[in-house]
Formats: sequence, structure tokens, C-alpha cells
Amino acid sequence: MAKGLQFFLPLFLFMLLLKTTSSHTAYRHDLVRSSCVHASYPNICLRTLSTYGSSASTPRDLAQLAVRVSLAHVRRGSSFLSQLPVRGRRARGALSDCVEQMGDAMDELSSTLSDLQHLRRGGDFRWQMSNAETWVSAALTNEDTCLDGFQEINVNVRADVRRRITNVARVTSNALYLINLLDESP
Repeated sequence: MAKGLQFFLPLFLFMLLLKTTSSHTAYRHDLVRSSCVHASYPNICLRTLSTYGSSASTPRDLAQLAVRVSLAHVRRGSSFLSQLPVRGRRARGALSDCVEQMGDAMDELSSTLSDLQHLRRGGDFRWQMSNAETWVSAALTNEDTCLDGFQEINVNVRADVRRRITNVARVTSNALYLINLLDESP
């Protein structure tokens, strides 16, 4: 009997651990799915956050993750813009302005992330939430303003920039949505 117990007890504990781990992972995946379902761009939300969603166990973790993903997209977008070959003074000026606005968006998203990491329920909660929402909104404005500078630029360059920056703005919009959900959660 004792030998059987020696064999089955570790097996039982292993299976219990496996079940707990898989149900915890399922919860985290459900958190991403349930949080993204009503986002402005639900498919983008699911696609960008599902890969990393297992690291988010609360809505606040998920909002921080969304801001980090947005920040990574802005960085890649800025890098893309920096390497984009353009001709003409107007196009170079628009591109330079856009790169600067992407830099501002990175700063604003970094500030958002800092605010979310220090977010605490209580007296300052509304103030902290307002700051986080304002920073992300400002990042969205910078992303949109970047596109405005390309209105009268070469169609091919404009299409490349529009496609890249629009994707960045959609990811950032989803981050704002997830931050706004924090305001509604207990």
C-alpha cells in the first residue's frame, strides 16, 4: 500500500498542478478575449495581445500590456519612417515631422505606462486614470497628425506611411479602450 501511495501521490500532485496551470492559462486567454471583444479593433486586439496575454492576469496587467505593445508598434513605425527614402523638400519635412511626432507618442505612452504601474484605488485613482487616458489620447493625436503632413506627398509614400501609422493608431486606440475599462472595474 505504501509503495502504491509513493507512486500515485507524485502523479496525482503533478496532474493537479497541470490542471491548475492550464485553467490559469485558460483564464488569462479568456481575459484577453473578453476584454478585446468590444474594442474598437477587436481582431487587432486579439492578435496583438493573445501572444503575450498569458502574462496578464488582471485587467490592469492587460492594459499595461496593451500600452507596451502599442509602444513597440510606435517604435517600429518610427524606425520604418526613419529609413523611408523620400524625395523633395516637402516630403522630407513631412517625414521629419512625423518621426518627431512618433517620438512624442513614445514619450506619452511611456508616461501612460508609468501612471498605470503606480495606479492605486483611492483618492488619487481618478487623477491617475485621467492622466493615463490623456497621455494615450495625446499619442493618438500625434499619430493622426503625422498622417496629416502627407496629404500632398507622393501617392506611394503616402500609402506606405498611412498603412503603417494607421496600424499603430489602431493598436493605440485598443490600449486606450483597455485603460478605460479599468475605470469601470471594481
